[in-house]
Amino acid sequence: MRGRGVRLVTRPKGEPTPADFELVEVEVPEPGDGEVLVRNRFLSVDPYMRGRMNDAKSYAEPYALGKVMHGGAVGEVVASKADSHAVGDLVLSAQGWREFAGGPASEFRVMPPSEHPSHYLGVLGMPGLTAYAGLFRVGAFTAGQTVFVSGAAGAVGSIVGQLAKLRGGTVVGSAGSPEKVAWLRDLGFDAAFDYHDGRVMDQLRRAAPDGIDVYFDNVGGEHLEAALDSLVVHGRAVICGMISQYNATEPSPAPRNLSTLIAKRLTVQGLLVGDHADLMPDFLEEVGGALAAGRLQARETVVDGIESAVEAFLGLLRGDNTGKMVVRLPEGTSA
Repeated sequence: MRGRGVRLVTRPKGEPTPADFELVEVEVPEPGDGEVLVRNRFLSVDPYMRGRMNDAKSYAEPYALGKVMHGGAVGEVVASKADSHAVGDLVLSAQGWREFAGGPASEFRVMPPSEHPSHYLGVLGMPGLTAYAGLFRVGAFTAGQTVFVSGAAGAVGSIVGQLAKLRGGTVVGSAGSPEKVAWLRDLGFDAAFDYHDGRVMDQLRRAAPDGIDVYFDNVGGEHLEAALDSLVVHGRAVICGMISQYNATEPSPAPRNLSTLIAKRLTVQGLLVGDHADLMPDFLEEVGGALAAGRLQARETVVDGIESAVEAFLGLLRGDNTGKMVVRLPEGTSA
């Protein structure tokens, strides 16, 4: 049995290109005792994957050259030799970037049946929990406060803004196109702007003239500098991502106003979702409930076929997506 997967063949220098990857056929072994074979239905592409393509020490091991990469995936069990998993079960795993995945059943978490299984890669998965933990635990947001979200039309940012509104906040968001800005307003953001339309600092000052209490950073760079300018005394900055710097070939300059941290007694804290797994039950109850009730929207940008996975990832880094970017695999895929 064979299936297709995507390998990293060279480490990108700056912006990745299709030549850094290859689509190959790989062997799909039959499951052994306690193992399962899964046909992936949806694959996740995420900004953090760019960092794993570098040969540098970080919180996650670098991708190995010449091997199929890993990432979030939702699939269906097609063969099982584990009592815990039945054929037809919907499962979540970290074995993305491939049509078929296999191994110990413990690596495949059985999920409830869903009309939208891809939500387990987005609003009900890692991005959603990132938004929830970052806003409420790290950002210590409370009702009545003002939140600024950069990259607000992405998988994480769009959930952050909606959760803050549901909890009684004022929300400002930045995005990279007029269409995305319009969508943020449809979501209920109190203000939104296109960062291409002028200095972020000036646009943020106009959008939040009384300042912001919490900054949720997905972009870094100019956005972080602007947020430090607008944060009120004892404000908090949640550093989730810095996508503006992921392809940089030279060290990026720090914000020029770091002394603001002293005068305003600001708290700046990095966020890794793995530190907050204990919040999963509360997260699923609140976010899952809001989603089911129609009080929270989950938008996706869907690209079809394993052969399009690389372009989906490159498009994500360019900002082509609105909401969560996912790769959908045809149900007829067979080994």
